[in-house]
Amino acid sequence: MKTESLTQLLSFLDASPTPFHAVDALRNRLNAFGFEELLEQESWKIHPGSKYFVVRGDTSIAAWIQGTESPSVTGFRLIGAHTDSPNLRIKPQPDLNQHGYLQFGVEVYGGALLSSWADRDLSLAGMIYLKNKTGKIEGHLLHHREPLLRIPLLAIHLNRDVNEKGLVLNAQTHLPPVYGLEDNEDSGKGIHQLLAGMIECQAEDILSYDLSLYDTQPASTLGQNQEFIVSGRLDNLYSCFSAVEALLEDQHTPSPQTRMAVCFDHEEIGSMTTQGARSSFITSLLKRLNQENDNDAYERSCARSMLISADMAHAVHPNFSEKHEPQHFPQINGGPVIKINAQGRYATSGSSEAVFEQICREKEIPVQKFVNRTDLSCGSTIGPFVAGNLGVPTLDVGSAMLSMHSVREMAGSNDVGWMIEAFRGFYTRPALD
Repeated sequence: MKTESLTQLLSFLDASPTPFHAVDALRNRLNAFGFEELLEQESWKIHPGSKYFVVRGDTSIAAWIQGTESPSVTGFRLIGAHTDSPNLRIKPQPDLNQHGYLQFGVEVYGGALLSSWADRDLSLAGMIYLKNKTGKIEGHLLHHREPLLRIPLLAIHLNRDVNEKGLVLNAQTHLPPVYGLEDNEDSGKGIHQLLAGMIECQAEDILSYDLSLYDTQPASTLGQNQEFIVSGRLDNLYSCFSAVEALLEDQHTPSPQTRMAVCFDHEEIGSMTTQGARSSFITSLLKRLNQENDNDAYERSCARSMLISADMAHAVHPNFSEKHEPQHFPQINGGPVIKINAQGRYATSGSSEAVFEQICREKEIPVQKFVNRTDLSCGSTIGPFVAGNLGVPTLDVGSAMLSMHSVREMAGSNDVGWMIEAFRGFYTRPALD
């Protein structure tokens, strides 16, 4: 039987084919719980104990409950995640006409597992920018729910050794999806005409767009006991959901420290953007929440703070266990996974690890550890960027999953409840030493 949190997670995943939609869904949920939206371009008057959120660029969001005491006295409890996932993006001039097929040119975003995008029922989602009747620019969310696109693989009869030598896809020539044939009166009209029909506008009013392909198969559970979650974008909407949900579950509990969930865009491409973890977003936000006249209030608040970088972790793969460090085999539904790397690819330190271990022991939550094989390079997260920027103790943690960066990923049904509970313990912990 699905728990309430699991059911809400599946709904959130289905509603969030792009970072635009993820932020919109989080905004709606925060509004429903009485959080007040603030705008970066306006002055703020922050009240202790009140609930707020702010959005940057439509794809990054931070939500917090202001502490009853000044952040310079009690610090911040920060949980960071990211809203983006590897995918395929529509090019600015994508229209292709090849051998009677209508196709779109696409660009790879992030480290997508390209083969997983083939032979899937795909569609379009993202933001379309229009000139409205007054001449101003406005954004229009697109979530075309019907299957529209497909990247067909080459038949084995024409690629006889594919199973022995492996599938190799050229990102430029092999990925353009098919969406129609030229043999009808509507063929060849192009992307602007297609989008205009979807959102009921004039094609000439479309100024630009930021559109992604996504898999139309909905999020679901599977397994003999429904022990698995399968969905696109688990990395890392799962963590965004868990961080915000933990904040919502403890919103009525007064706390001296300011508790915050911040979800950045563009982690999968290095975070060096206006909405990324290496931008001014988190720094400027924390400075604005230190509303004292003291020159060093921000520095003192950071010195009393801690960050959890929440991103998914690699579960041991039953068919490729040799790719994992033999003493560290994280299991799906085995509890949160603390991620450690001696080269600083993760931001976990011995002291931050101890804090999270203690929280989980107090709540009787199982904890696992992940270390990469020494002879394999390690991925990274927002953790090192934000830790270096703010100078706060940081922990990297995530739930175990398989098929990371696939169009459809796999995690555990039980782990989401444990992660939310661990985050609740972190938010409400009065002291970090």
